[in-house]
Amino acid sequence: MSIHDLEISFQNKIDSEIKIEPKDWMPEAYRKTNLRQISQHAHSEIVGMLPEGNWISRAPSLKRKAILIAKVQDEAGHGLYLYSAAETLGTSREQMVADLNSGKAKYSSIFNYPTLSWADMGAVGWLVDGAAILNQVMLCRTSYGPYARAMVRICKEESFHQRQGFETLLVLSKGTKEQRDMCQDAINRWWWPSLMMFGPKDSESTNSDQSMKWKIKRKTNDELRQQFIDMIAEQIKLLGMTLPDANLKWNAERKHYDFGEINWEEFWNVVKGNGPCNKQRLADRNKAHDEGAWVREAAMAYAAKRKNKTANKAA
Repeated sequence: MSIHDLEISFQNKIDSEIKIEPKDWMPEAYRKTNLRQISQHAHSEIVGMLPEGNWISRAPSLKRKAILIAKVQDEAGHGLYLYSAAETLGTSREQMVADLNSGKAKYSSIFNYPTLSWADMGAVGWLVDGAAILNQVMLCRTSYGPYARAMVRICKEESFHQRQGFETLLVLSKGTKEQRDMCQDAINRWWWPSLMMFGPKDSESTNSDQSMKWKIKRKTNDELRQQFIDMIAEQIKLLGMTLPDANLKWNAERKHYDFGEINWEEFWNVVKGNGPCNKQRLADRNKAHDEGAWVREAAMAYAAKRKNKTANKAA
């Protein structure tokens, strides 16, 4: 078959909702787009452990400590699922980790903001994980099979993370004035960065149209952002808190909430590596990678020993 015929057959499978599998023929651009998206997603899960891990030793109770440890553990698992899915596209995990640690690879810019108080653990769970879920539920139906299957379990666990975050803020919202102020402060600081998680405006997104055609994505950045705003604008009423947007109001004609303009200059600045914690996050990742070298070496040595032992028995 000619390349043209292969491309037609490939798009027909996409249009028929047939998953693309690793051994199937695919356009190189499709492979690269998936590899970029899945690896960045994996990197985000791994780097996302850092701002939360910072609060494990300072959690206000044993219960909260156990919950946070479990959440960070979930995120490590998500990273592993996603690296495995990305490896099916022909790039090794070692290469992807090297790209992350060198700063070559991107991860979600939300993790370049600092977590300044315990309430941030609630805001990250409710807002950041809430924004992630809207993206990720859509990815359960993405056209690349290994990615779609990995997302099923990830979404189930992320839904718990969001509820845990909301419950943390709910407890604070019913507490002392100091606790309520801490709750509102965290919401104020995380609201706009959470809206930035959906990416640039559709008019400035260079990959959206092709990703939609290939059904890698099912909704545009702006559609998902509006869905998120509509959801959070209602949920915050239960907290008795407010969102830091004077322009937020229900539009009966559109049947959606209107909202203010995002600071796109800040968005692009953080994406380009100039966020409040960019350098710190990469330094921490490299430190952890270097200090964990002996664990990786020991695991490989043990695996080789077992392999040799099994081979000797077979002989």
